[in-house]
Amino acid sequence: MPAPKQRTLASPVAAQGTALHTGSKVTIRFLPAPPDTGYLFRRVDLPDEPTLLAQIENVRRTERATSLGEGSVKIHTVEHVLAALRGCGIDNAVIELDANEPPIGDGSAQFFVDMIQKAGIIEQDKPASFYELREPVWVEGPEGAHIAAWPCQQLRISCTHASHTKKFTQFLLWEYDSQRFVEEIAPARTFVFFEELETLMQKGLIKGGSIENAIIIRDGAIYAREPLRFEDEFVRHKILDILGDLALFPKRLKAHIVAAKPSHALNVELAKAIHRQHREYLSRLMPVELIPVGEGALEVGEILKILPHRFPFLMIDRVLKFEENTRAVGQKAVTINEPYFQGHFPGHPIMPGVLQIEAMAQLASILFLRQAQNAGKLGYFMSADRVKFRRPVRPGDTLIIEVELVRSRGSIAKAKGRCFVHDDVVCEGELLFALTAP
Repeated sequence: MPAPKQRTLASPVAAQGTALHTGSKVTIRFLPAPPDTGYLFRRVDLPDEPTLLAQIENVRRTERATSLGEGSVKIHTVEHVLAALRGCGIDNAVIELDANEPPIGDGSAQFFVDMIQKAGIIEQDKPASFYELREPVWVEGPEGAHIAAWPCQQLRISCTHASHTKKFTQFLLWEYDSQRFVEEIAPARTFVFFEELETLMQKGLIKGGSIENAIIIRDGAIYAREPLRFEDEFVRHKILDILGDLALFPKRLKAHIVAAKPSHALNVELAKAIHRQHREYLSRLMPVELIPVGEGALEVGEILKILPHRFPFLMIDRVLKFEENTRAVGQKAVTINEPYFQGHFPGHPIMPGVLQIEAMAQLASILFLRQAQNAGKLGYFMSADRVKFRRPVRPGDTLIIEVELVRSRGSIAKAKGRCFVHDDVVCEGELLFALTAP
């Protein structure tokens, strides 16, 4: 299956409206952007039209909305714009504004989805970049509020909304799909409890708010321009906000988000935690020329002293590092000169998946054989379980192999392995192998 491509808008599109918190009239314009741009805001009302990238480092405020800033350039209430772009599957866009806050529309993301659908969406010539969460991360807030992210092979959100009044508690488990986003999440409107209005107005917020662009809840009664669009519209809007705030993380995310009483502050803190995990991961899996040789690292000559494999079946060029005899990271430079590319496949060369598994098995054998009691033995591959292939490996890729011993008893060992190209998992599985005298 071909790797998904990055996407942008097919043509520019513009619309006008009123900003929620400032009450200003504003024109917003979406423009196509080159691959790897991300979401770039541009203030066309300021001298030199400064730009501001939608990223974690630029978050400045998370009270009732997510606001970005860099120097004197500020943009408020970006979450619905970002949710619409990410939800519709757009990776790159320029968002022009002639004020410091986008229009609120009807309080949902429908205003921006309509713009995107009018502009159209096109694929670009670079693959989309994903990040599959490696380990759980979580953050906590006041009064039992919390949000966590768990490893998952797709984006799922389990959200519980529980208000301070204990009324309108709602739960929804939702799996991401761009069409489902348009139909099930984008139309959900923002809401506010009547007793919160005075405090918000004293802070100079919601100057553009009304029942035209928000649902007001008072003593259990609902006041809005139209009836609820969903029976659980409140929790759907919370999921909309989560999607928008997590769009500050620059890659398409694969994780199961579990949220209880989420807020913009909690959402952004989770995005920061995921960003930290991603940076730590990249520090281990940088391009090979930038990876320092770790303690116990092995060059190919030393590998040949441990493994019996030789050309064309040696799948490890270099061991980059060991960690406490339980984990190793290795590298294989995949070139067009590999003999298997002659037949797999002519005109469309792809590294066979079984050879990626073999690379993990060889690295796991090195990890086990370097222990003193196993010196001089041979490692025999016995089985592979839960093997999954995520994307093709092609000539020119640098395959980073990571294995971890999870169980060892006598001559039998079990390891978990993953292969990466850049920061994308291309293959993973569990391996069982045995050691024996030659």
